[in-house]
Amino acid sequence: MEKTAEVIVMSSIATREALRELAPVFEKERGCKVALNFAGGVDVVRRLKAGEGGMDMVTLSATAIEDLVQFGALAAGSRVDIASSTVGVAVRAGAPRPDVSSGEAVRRAVLAAKSIAISSGPSGVYLEKVFERWGVPRDKVTVARPGIAAGEVVARGEAEIGFQQLSELLPVKGIDFLGPIPQEIQTTTVFSGGVHAKSAQPQLARDLLKFLKTPGVAPVLRAKGLEQLP
Repeated sequence: MEKTAEVIVMSSIATREALRELAPVFEKERGCKVALNFAGGVDVVRRLKAGEGGMDMVTLSATAIEDLVQFGALAAGSRVDIASSTVGVAVRAGAPRPDVSSGEAVRRAVLAAKSIAISSGPSGVYLEKVFERWGVPRDKVTVARPGIAAGEVVARGEAEIGFQQLSELLPVKGIDFLGPIPQEIQTTTVFSGGVHAKSAQPQLARDLLKFLKTPGVAPVLRAKGLEQLP
């Protein structure tokens, strides 16, 4: 019997929930297997730059994917921009809900909080600069370890308020999601995919990336806190 083709995916947490739902659809359409592996984006970049192989497709922030293409870990010309996500804010379930209706309200909430959680990814890097501008003491800010959602830190009671991409906050249990941060302080991160330079299934990886751009995928992405890109 012929062995079923398998495409091995390495992804950051931002696209985890969407990929978990969409992979079986692609498997059924193509009669193949999709093996999903997840880790913090910072760790994925480090591992690939250290020469790790054994994967076919990688999904990370667009900046990280482009960096890995330039480095040579991902195939030249293989980057596909899949979806974008904005930043949301959450508190522990049942905790008082601060006003986050404006940039000034968020600033007041952050300054009043005893502890704040952000991610180690793109949104965290952006917010560290915003908080510095606001004069937020650095010792109030916890940067979640790669692969750990800021929402999980909040759910455990280790931070009063947390910020992260919607796609990473929405699946977390034990928090109350307050919504996206206001547009005046909002940032959008694009998430992309690329084919590993030493992929054993480069065409299947490219087909999976193409599948993630099809119109039928958009509602699933949206439900998971992502917006499909044209």
